[in-house]
Amino acid sequence: MNIANRLTVGRIFLTFVFMFLLFKQGLLAKSLSLVVFIVAALSDYFDGYIAKKKNMVTDFGKLMDPIADKILVLAAFSAFVQMQLIESWMFVIIIFREILITSLRLFALNKGKVLSAAKAGKQKTVSQIVVIFFIMGFIVFKEVRLTFYTWDPTVEKIFRQGIYFFMLMTVGFTLYSGLSYLWNNRKIITKL
Repeated sequence: MNIANRLTVGRIFLTFVFMFLLFKQGLLAKSLSLVVFIVAALSDYFDGYIAKKKNMVTDFGKLMDPIADKILVLAAFSAFVQMQLIESWMFVIIIFREILITSLRLFALNKGKVLSAAKAGKQKTVSQIVVIFFIMGFIVFKEVRLTFYTWDPTVEKIFRQGIYFFMLMTVGFTLYSGLSYLWNNRKIITKL
C-alpha cells in the first residue's frame, strides 16, 4: 500500500478519533476534535497531491479516497444532527446523495469500471468541509465562552442562523454535484 493510500485509510481512522473527542465534555476535548478534523481534512488534500505527483494513482485510491471523505463528512454531520446544530432533513439529503453515488460507483466497479470523482464532487466536498469548520469553530468558541466567561444566547442565535445559511448552500452543492455526476456518467450507467 503506497503512502497516498495510507493517508486515505488514516483519514478513516481519524474520523473515529474525531467523533470520540467531539462527544467528550470540556474545552480540551472539543479543541482536539477540531485539530483532528483539520488533520483529516488536510490528509484528503495530500493523498491526492502525492498520488498525482508521484504517479501513485491506483484503483484502490480512486475508490477509497471519496469513500474516506464521505465517512469523515457524514460522521461530522450526523454528530451535528445529534447536537441539534443542523436540521435532520439536510443530513438526509446529503446522506441520500452519498449512498446513491457510492452505490453506483461500487456497482460499476463490480462490472469492471472505475468511476472517478468528478470536479463538482470535489467542490461539494470542499463546501461540506468549510461548513464543518464553521460549525466546529462555533462549538469551540461556545466552549471557550462557557469555560472562561458566560454564554450569550444572542450570539448563539446569530451563529445558528449562519449555520443554517451555510448548510442550505452546502445542500445545494450536494444536490448539484449528484445530478451532475449522474448526467456525466449517463452513458456508462445505461450500459451497466
